[in-house]
Amino acid sequence: MSKRLEDMTQQRTAKVQQLRQRGINPYPNRYTRTHTAQEAKALVEEGKVAPNAVYSVAGRIVAHRDMGKATFVDLQDGSGRIQTYFASEHIGLEKYEILHDLDLGDFVGVRGTLFRTRRGEITVNVSDFTILAKALQPLPEKWHGLVDVEKRYRQRYLDLISNQETKDIFVKRSHIIAAIRRFLEGRGFIEVETPVFQPVAGGARARPFVTHHQALDQDFYLRIATELYLKRMIVSGFDKVYEIGRIFRNEGISIKHNPEFTTLESYEAYADYNDVMAMLEEMVSCVAREVLGGMKVNYGDHALDFAPPWKRVTLSDAVQEYCSLDLDECLCDGGQRLRRAMEDKGMELDQTMSPAYLVDKLLSEFVEPRLIQPTFLLDYPADTTPLAKTKPDNPRIVERFEAFAAGMEFANAFTELNDPIEQAARFTQQEEWRARFGDEEAEHYQEDFITALEHGMPPTGGLGVGIDRLVMLLTNQQSIREVILFPQHKTKW
Repeated sequence: MSKRLEDMTQQRTAKVQQLRQRGINPYPNRYTRTHTAQEAKALVEEGKVAPNAVYSVAGRIVAHRDMGKATFVDLQDGSGRIQTYFASEHIGLEKYEILHDLDLGDFVGVRGTLFRTRRGEITVNVSDFTILAKALQPLPEKWHGLVDVEKRYRQRYLDLISNQETKDIFVKRSHIIAAIRRFLEGRGFIEVETPVFQPVAGGARARPFVTHHQALDQDFYLRIATELYLKRMIVSGFDKVYEIGRIFRNEGISIKHNPEFTTLESYEAYADYNDVMAMLEEMVSCVAREVLGGMKVNYGDHALDFAPPWKRVTLSDAVQEYCSLDLDECLCDGGQRLRRAMEDKGMELDQTMSPAYLVDKLLSEFVEPRLIQPTFLLDYPADTTPLAKTKPDNPRIVERFEAFAAGMEFANAFTELNDPIEQAARFTQQEEWRARFGDEEAEHYQEDFITALEHGMPPTGGLGVGIDRLVMLLTNQQSIREVILFPQHKTKW
């Protein structure tokens, strides 16, 4: 803490003691307000103010203009800002003197009548006020513009106080998630909750976080996906289920990655990835229209159009177009040809990279950055997706798609593999890759899940959507940390 900030904190702490000496509790238990700031202003705008009616509003002091025996104070609550007018002749000199113990950042509640000033500003003419919380630390300099990026993330509450743009992002995020729920429930899906602690991490390629359960004396993994438990729900007889929840992956941090993030996963019985494609483009377009007022959004230098139908291109065609490689041919020998072809393109590889990892790296480097308008990338090599069903006419390809926009993947889906014998063989191959390549992200063998499949699961279409990335696209944010309230960062000691 700087010397200046320390002095300001001490001054504010001294004011707390002065208030207590006056018999004033600067931190009361509750306060009853009749209206929010926006509701009070609406009464005036709509001509609904009752004669001589007294209203009470409350909020944080964000502006303070002393004019001798009168003071204007702007209060801000969750709905917005309202001006208040304190006059010594209305509240008495003794009470008016208490204003000297108030600072920017303090919370107060006021009672009074509503009127417009000569400049037309809707204002509360204060007849009484109550201190609700004395802030010991000041708001950031020029409180309306906190620009230190690291401080904005570490102290998000200051960012939300200071920057209306930040608050708007998270209001829109809430509306986006609510709109997704309405869309899915309108199609007959029900929301369920599955375990965060799992005995075996599965459902995605990722390195998990490990924790220990003291009572059971057993290690558990924070879930890297909700997939395998949601498919158990399909086995149990539910036809349409979804979950919106936190996922944890022990991976790097970047503008597109945060170790803790939010996903939507949905599963629909008697559907395949074509049905899921149609549902996804309809859902995103509906959400954009409902929350933003239209299906066209600006993202950086790009003007994105989420109106259906979105472009569809197979992965092999995209690799051929952007990399001049025949992916099927490159994978026919276990990935060695693909490795050599990628090395010829100057990519740095090592022998621990499995074929699935190589394909993912190739896509990230050459294909994804070129997928600007909403695009479905279809039909992946079976080795890359052990939980997906193969195409009827080609057992080396699975019915999977990823959805991209502005060069960023934001959804992943496939026709779910429901053959327990084939699924067991795929898990076994993943374990072999884990041993051979040291691939920590390969799937583990999931015996209980195989047992569930052995009881029968109908044909199913599954979908995973990165909520954070979708919010990035719909709010024009280039970093995932801008759409996560409290992103991970290294602790300062």
